[in-house]
Amino acid sequence: MDIEKDYIKLIFGLKLKQVRTQKNLSLFGLAKLTNLSKSYLNEIEKGKKYPKTDKILLLCEHLDVTYDQMVSLKLDNNLAPIGEILKSGILKEIPLELFGIQEADLIDIIANAPAKVNAFISTIFEIAQHYNLSRESFFLAALRSYQEAHSNYFEDLEEKVIAFSKSFQINLDSKISIEELEAILKEEYEYAIKEIAFTDQEALGDLRSIYVPKSKTLLLSTELDDPQKAFILAKEIAYNYLKISDRLLTFTWIKFENFDQVLNNFYASYFAGALILPRKLVVDKINLFLEKENPKPEEFVQLIESFEVSPESFYQRLTNLLPKDFQLKNLFFLRLSHRIGSDVYQINKELHITHQQEPHANETNEHYCRRWVSVKTIDEAIRQNKPHFFDAQISSYANSGNEYLVFSSATKDPFAENYIRSISVGILINPTMKKKFKFIDGKPLVKRIVGVTCETCAVQDCLERAAPPIVLEKKKRHENTDAVVQQFMNQYS
Repeated sequence: MDIEKDYIKLIFGLKLKQVRTQKNLSLFGLAKLTNLSKSYLNEIEKGKKYPKTDKILLLCEHLDVTYDQMVSLKLDNNLAPIGEILKSGILKEIPLELFGIQEADLIDIIANAPAKVNAFISTIFEIAQHYNLSRESFFLAALRSYQEAHSNYFEDLEEKVIAFSKSFQINLDSKISIEELEAILKEEYEYAIKEIAFTDQEALGDLRSIYVPKSKTLLLSTELDDPQKAFILAKEIAYNYLKISDRLLTFTWIKFENFDQVLNNFYASYFAGALILPRKLVVDKINLFLEKENPKPEEFVQLIESFEVSPESFYQRLTNLLPKDFQLKNLFFLRLSHRIGSDVYQINKELHITHQQEPHANETNEHYCRRWVSVKTIDEAIRQNKPHFFDAQISSYANSGNEYLVFSSATKDPFAENYIRSISVGILINPTMKKKFKFIDGKPLVKRIVGVTCETCAVQDCLERAAPPIVLEKKKRHENTDAVVQQFMNQYS
């Protein structure tokens, strides 16, 4: 579709509807005045059709506006933000059908309540500017919503992994080797694979791979460990097997050109994770772990290491399978990052299944709760100088009373020097969860009262507090002020 032509049709339709409603004319009334059909006028207003010159002149005559005013792309101030979002093409960049939304529905909403939609869009723009949200951030937020809407489980991709394994005679009951992944890329998809020292070029220091489409060459960093290499190779297989052409060429990503690339990157990553961590194999091993009455932390680490993948890959796979195969639909995934020597902990990836769980990212520079096991594992990994530090705890949130079993692994960040990151999965403790995790009431598990950020936390005498509860204190001041105001209102009424 020609975005410019579509934009022109949409703007004309919006202007026509605005002028018609200002004249207090219904579609039926305008049709009667102009001898144009109501359905034709309706399609114009929805941006589906653009009238010929004689029809525009006819409309101008009966609406008492000039031809130039109607065909101009300049919008009144109250419609300007709507024009910006339509011109940007953002409605076409995000496949709205993923969320069960048709673009025509949005256009209809815009046309029916332009002032309200304008205020909404203006607010969104202001929030985006206030929090410095990039185009990529917007795309990633849309992707996260898509994942959460599907409980982060995609049956079609799981089935394609099984179909792939049958076609290529891959045994999903055992680990697929790097050699086998390389052989598939070279022999089936005619790849050339070369290892180069990206660290020799400062600008490439954060990259792990580059794909060159013209020569079908995959350049791999010599700094890769085996789990990283296996994931990148599996992801390249996914791009080819799923016939994805609009794709990213680097890992990690530098920028997204459009939302399709964001979505395709996710599909390829999901396929790679399901190939390296086959569903049945993972589910069977988790069930064996859950049968233990008193499992030790090192046993969970052994479970992860048995798949020879990074902790992040394993935890990501848990978010696919826990909702589907264990009916644990209330969970969260967090990736927390920390620069050694600083006092800053930053959430740079999150996922919430079913609804927004307690721990979540904020952009207000508040301090995340230091009682989180996500923070503790980072601190202990640094203190003990361990390549992988694992711990678990029951986190009881002071403000809501909700409790979560949280698993967390801290490792060196492979993409940033002097950074440690923790990967955590938290599962809401409820009757369904307790039936699966029989050891949940066991003594070894520590229960800690936690908050989300220090600034909003009601925990008294917290020794780990990094900042006073200023947000909470402000709220209490306002509540006290309101109570006194109500007293005066009652006294003088």
